[in-house]
Amino acid sequence: MKRRFIVGGNFKLNGSQASLKSLIENLNKNELDSKVEVVISPPFVYLGQVRQAVRKEIGVAGQNCYSKASGAYTGEVAAEMLKDIGIDWVILGHSERRDIFKETDDEIGQKVAHALKAGLKVIACVGEHLNERQANETFHVVSRQLAAIAKHVSVEDWVNIVIAYEPVWAIGTGVVATPDQAQEVHEDIRKWLAQNVSGEVANATRIMYGGSVNGENASSLATKGDIDGFLVGGASLKPEFVTICNVKANL
Repeated sequence: MKRRFIVGGNFKLNGSQASLKSLIENLNKNELDSKVEVVISPPFVYLGQVRQAVRKEIGVAGQNCYSKASGAYTGEVAAEMLKDIGIDWVILGHSERRDIFKETDDEIGQKVAHALKAGLKVIACVGEHLNERQANETFHVVSRQLAAIAKHVSVEDWVNIVIAYEPVWAIGTGVVATPDQAQEVHEDIRKWLAQNVSGEVANATRIMYGGSVNGENASSLATKGDIDGFLVGGASLKPEFVTICNVKANL
């Protein structure tokens, strides 16, 4: 099955009205590969501004959402609220949410299920720490994270889930997994989906790579058969993000 390449830009806790205006203007004026799906994720307070300003074929994602639609949950944002302002995507399970804010595998699974029920598409993040890789526990960790998601969703739900494999040791460090290292884990993820969800889901689900992706290393990563896109951090705030979005067209 031909899977559409997808590139996501996670702005994290960065940006201002002025800087995002400039960034969006750059995206809007450049030609982007029409075969590639592009999704950008600014901080919550700028979601409306970005959704209104960026061209309509570019998706916009929240960086998180809660597992409840409403209630006494100070500081949280509901998936339904994101939908209400025209947002169609959300990133869930990022390692910074897991590590800094102590979100558990099961909490992330519940969030994924609720976001899907609210009508959002989900970029679900998985990945191991350096000590886990060194102990040869990468697939154990990733499969545990995947299982916590699968427990809460139906087979039919997977059409609206994109998996982002982000080795924690490569996020923001400047150290990137080699194409072979990334491909190995992506292939294992696809095998896990085939064995635990369905062969059809395994063939159709897109698996992004994230972790210090930039304009220089994107092309070598994009040649691998099970790498279906990128979730880009720091480089998504720079002009080279356009280069990354167009990487497949230049191979």
